[in-house]
Amino acid sequence: MKMKILTIVNSDWFFLMHMLPITKALNLKGHEVHVLAPNTGKKNEIISKGLNFINLPLSRKGLNPVQEIKTLLAIREAIEDIKPDVIHNITIKPIIYGSLIAKLLRIPTVNTICGLGYSFIEKRKSLSRCLAFVGYKQALNYNKAFHFFENSSDFDFFKQRRILVNELNSKVVKGVGADLSKYSVIPKTEVDPNKVIITLASRMLWEKGIREFVEAANRLYSKYNKNIEFRLYGKIDMGNPSAIPKNYLEGIEISNYLKWYGFKEDMKSVFNESTIIVLPSFYREGCPMVLMEACAMGLPIVTTDSVGCRECVDEGINGFKVSIKSVKELTEAIEKLIIDKDLRIRMGKASRQKAERDFDQNKVISQYIEVFEKMQNV
Repeated sequence: MKMKILTIVNSDWFFLMHMLPITKALNLKGHEVHVLAPNTGKKNEIISKGLNFINLPLSRKGLNPVQEIKTLLAIREAIEDIKPDVIHNITIKPIIYGSLIAKLLRIPTVNTICGLGYSFIEKRKSLSRCLAFVGYKQALNYNKAFHFFENSSDFDFFKQRRILVNELNSKVVKGVGADLSKYSVIPKTEVDPNKVIITLASRMLWEKGIREFVEAANRLYSKYNKNIEFRLYGKIDMGNPSAIPKNYLEGIEISNYLKWYGFKEDMKSVFNESTIIVLPSFYREGCPMVLMEACAMGLPIVTTDSVGCRECVDEGINGFKVSIKSVKELTEAIEKLIIDKDLRIRMGKASRQKAERDFDQNKVISQYIEVFEKMQNV
């Protein structure tokens, strides 16, 4: 039976980057999908995919009571207008607010916990963290809800703190996976075949390890500046408290060696030009798409032994895991790959094998569709 699905998410660009494949698959099966999200300029792109779009007044970083009430009321209005069969909540505020209203109206929900992000980094204590604990607990303990976690660490975190009581209504998946046909191993586009290109692609947040990446680049400059190049790709996420200032990103540039290129939509070409992919994150990721796609492209990985990232590397097999914030370990891991081409090739092959085994997007989509169709009849 065909469903009406309301997807609630904290931004239009996040939806396009992370959830579009799942939503498109539901739409292709004949289900009617509505996307409720703040419009940052991507509304028409979402509509062009055959989806319905409603603007949501939501502040990703604020806790202004008046603004939060407006958001709650807007979500309730959209739900009452659309009358969805299932609500899909993605990211923290939509999960908490969407679930609260869904429980009141007895509408089944599917929640996607895409990592815990800023509020849960290390031992940070804050009002937002306390509110998140309370909000998640009420959202996840609802007998008409199912929860997708993007890594086992977050799943265990919620269980140990009794935020998640009924774990039978939960499943761990690797994000949205990687499109193995789109991101495949192809001959490299190399301007200089002797130059090693080391790439970090992410939102420009301090917790993504940008400072550590830059410091590692500076440490390696005197030995390798003629043979390597460090590249940063990604947007400045102004909606996040940890956004990196533009003047810092422009100020780090070293001609023909280190540069921030801003956001690039065509990540396949970025991977194709890269030799090594690095993500020194300590953000409490879900399962970083950039690492899954890099694996699919057959690239060696250097990342941190932190939540979400560690799932993408088998130590010493397809890459290296380093301690968070350790510039020394990061520099040493990158250097091992710079000087050993055979190691890069071997790890790149292992990355593709890992992607085929663990990150197949079609398998993730099938699991989502199965859950949505089950929830329709709850």
